[in-house]
Amino acid sequence: MPSDKHRDTAAAILPLVGGPDNVTSIAHCMTRLRIGLRDRSLVDDAALRALPGVLGVVEDDTYQIVLGPGAVARVTPAFEALVAAARQGSPAPAAATGTATVTAGDLAARGAALRADRKARNATPVKLALRRIANIFVPLIPALIGCGIIAGLNGLLANAGLLPTVVPALAAIASGFMSLIAVFVGHNTAKEFGGTPVLGGAVAAIIVFPGVAKIDAFGQHLTPGQGGVLGALAAALLAVCVEKWCRTWVPEALDNLVTPTVTVLTAGLATLFGLMFLAGEIAAAIGAFAGWLLHTGGAFAGLVLGGLFLPLVMLGLHQALIPIHTTLIEQSGYTVLLPILAMAGAGQVGAALAVYCRLPRNRSLRTVIKSALPAGFLGVGEPLIYGVSLPLGRPFVTACAGGAAGGAFVGLFNQLGSVFGSTAIGPSGWALFPLLDGRSGMGTTAAIYAGGLAVGYLVGFAATWFFGFTDRMLADLNTDGGKDPATAPPANTPAMA
Repeated sequence: MPSDKHRDTAAAILPLVGGPDNVTSIAHCMTRLRIGLRDRSLVDDAALRALPGVLGVVEDDTYQIVLGPGAVARVTPAFEALVAAARQGSPAPAAATGTATVTAGDLAARGAALRADRKARNATPVKLALRRIANIFVPLIPALIGCGIIAGLNGLLANAGLLPTVVPALAAIASGFMSLIAVFVGHNTAKEFGGTPVLGGAVAAIIVFPGVAKIDAFGQHLTPGQGGVLGALAAALLAVCVEKWCRTWVPEALDNLVTPTVTVLTAGLATLFGLMFLAGEIAAAIGAFAGWLLHTGGAFAGLVLGGLFLPLVMLGLHQALIPIHTTLIEQSGYTVLLPILAMAGAGQVGAALAVYCRLPRNRSLRTVIKSALPAGFLGVGEPLIYGVSLPLGRPFVTACAGGAAGGAFVGLFNQLGSVFGSTAIGPSGWALFPLLDGRSGMGTTAAIYAGGLAVGYLVGFAATWFFGFTDRMLADLNTDGGKDPATAPPANTPAMA
């Protein structure tokens, strides 16, 4: 049961999004409550941001309220219960208009305008496809995190020679999910694309079945797990297509017998004699390319990846990396890309600290930064991005510079042979420490990652301090209730184009 605090948060959110009649759908991911709305104009953004439990808001295909990891999983069921109860009785009151502090509210309004414009421009088939891919993999992240932490703990115990009778049990617990992740991907894929979820899971299960080792395809013996999550994704998509085709011609009286059989048989044969081999080659190429990239151009590759990740997040293109991360975890036990990409968050934190120090008289903006920094250190960057750096313009670019520097630092050590990564996806910042794994031992791995964070913080801070503001921006923004900062030039904003 959600605590009183989480019920109170849910109860405070409901009227500010227009009441129960304005809510069309409710879901959540790792950090955000995602709400479908009938009328966007009924939402009181400023009042929502002012709620104690709310870290920020993001508008995309749904209205997303950032609550942070842990809290969102408790607030969401309380919110769902309130909506259901209100619809059975009297509707909740409409949102009341709140008054935001002048400067923070102005920056938030600019951020909302940027998001709205970006949403209109980015509703392309490619972006929609990426969202669907995210919908397949994001529900798997809690299990990846849990199993990843257990795997890290098990590695520490095994290396230290402690609790030898417990180590095998922990290994089984940590590995069980990963050995069957293809089944979950197939299930979610079929669900996302309008098929029967269990049929998608059934076809994907062929990939991890030990008996496939007796089958030859393209002159080679198949191996259990060949193709991994990419093969499961393709197999389930094919199953959805076959199932929908069957529904168009199979008589209703025979549908329950014919459609599942034809779906599993057709998609299963295609998986065994085509998709597993092709997906296996693609997965091997991804792993080889990631290894080559960091081995030969580690520092430069880290600089590019760390510097561009914030714009990728802003554009929604980072979702394309989810299956790549998962494929790398399947192959080597960790993804070498995530610690480098996490440096973008370090640059963002450094930039926010510089904004805090450069604007000592802007109490409202400093309050926003103080409330968002703890989440930023733990890898939840949306409140700082949309509430501080992106609306200001220049600090967003200098935050990217900090991410580039931190990424170059981590990439350099990968190039020198200290290869490491994250055993799961989702966490970032300080929250990534328990999930680190690599060739050089936990102490060295943690020290390199901590060094990358420190470089990201320092360069993000220094770049923002020296290059994040024009003289006019400082004059207009370094006040408490003075000139409207929206009139201050946000500098050149190529990152927002």
